[in-house]
Amino acid sequence: MDGTAYTQQQYEQTMIKIRDLIKTSPSFIGEFVRGIENTTSILTRLNYVLDLRLFLTFLCEERLPDKSDIKDITIDDIDLLTSTDIELYLEYLSLYSKNDKNLRNNECAKARKLSAIRSMYKYFFKKQKITHNPSALIDTPKIHKKAIIRLEADEVERILQIAESGENLSTRQKKFHELTKTRDVALLTLLLGTGIRVSELVGLDVDDIDFMTNDFLVTRKGGNQEILAFGDEVRMTLLNYMLIRETILPAQGHEGALFLSLQNKRINVRTVEKLVKKYAAIAAPLKKISPHKLRSTYGTMLYQETGDIYLVAEVLGHKDVNTTKKHYAAMSMDRKRMAAEVIKLSSKSQDYLLDDEDISIPYPTHETEQTTDERSS
Repeated sequence: MDGTAYTQQQYEQTMIKIRDLIKTSPSFIGEFVRGIENTTSILTRLNYVLDLRLFLTFLCEERLPDKSDIKDITIDDIDLLTSTDIELYLEYLSLYSKNDKNLRNNECAKARKLSAIRSMYKYFFKKQKITHNPSALIDTPKIHKKAIIRLEADEVERILQIAESGENLSTRQKKFHELTKTRDVALLTLLLGTGIRVSELVGLDVDDIDFMTNDFLVTRKGGNQEILAFGDEVRMTLLNYMLIRETILPAQGHEGALFLSLQNKRINVRTVEKLVKKYAAIAAPLKKISPHKLRSTYGTMLYQETGDIYLVAEVLGHKDVNTTKKHYAAMSMDRKRMAAEVIKLSSKSQDYLLDDEDISIPYPTHETEQTTDERSS
């Protein structure tokens, strides 16, 4: 099964899930999903359905008490909603219960769920199925900037060393480590050395790798394919892994997969997340490292070495360079500060740099001197 077939399999499974959800949703949800099929990815449509169903559940519970089930909600009910109803929903998302569990949504999650509502209103307003669009009156939740969590250079070296040696792993982990260490080193090196997404990594096939040119074919988000390059360190670890990979008999239907699990099936995202967490917990115990943080690590290292934000955006597969700038804005400011200090306008510029002891700061004369007792109180 090649990379394209694997993507097709995921597509079919997701499509089935969407159709099952639509069956238990109001008819206008299915109409909306079909209407945006040519302009959105299948994963976007799945997330829209899930988010809109949560919105409809809220309406049944809090705003439309005469509706006993979300299927009873009509497009006319949606047309009668106000901006206040949507604002109450966003407040509801801060803390709500589902299956006896309390769930919370941060600003990013709220913004995503609001986006689904806006898209639905925009679609039906354009089709003249509704007469107004209250979602357009709602401000997007403010997204607070978070520091980029990434591995430092010594931590990168450390995590690869631990993956190779199994140092400080538990006795049980060491048993499995003997079977997977070559694969794990190759996998981690590929993530750190190319910055690909974990979803892109698990979709790789053996035939996607070209050791003659140090290139590989990756299927990006949305299904677009792109050729990327890898360096000699990645090449070496991949070749070492291929010597073992060629001795493994893959499970039926997984013959083409590059990275295999212990069940000889294509490795999945969850397994990669767990192995990254396992090694990172030892290499950088104070940081919560995921495969995406390894991608941030690569992006940071590439930007530090090149200073080319457009190159970083291209290699990481960002469609909009502003996405890249948003993540690496702090580093851009550091480079600007460095530039401010690099240029010296005069050979006498050193004369302006005074030591603390050269600076005399007089005490204010209008204040009276405190007594010993006053200072000690």
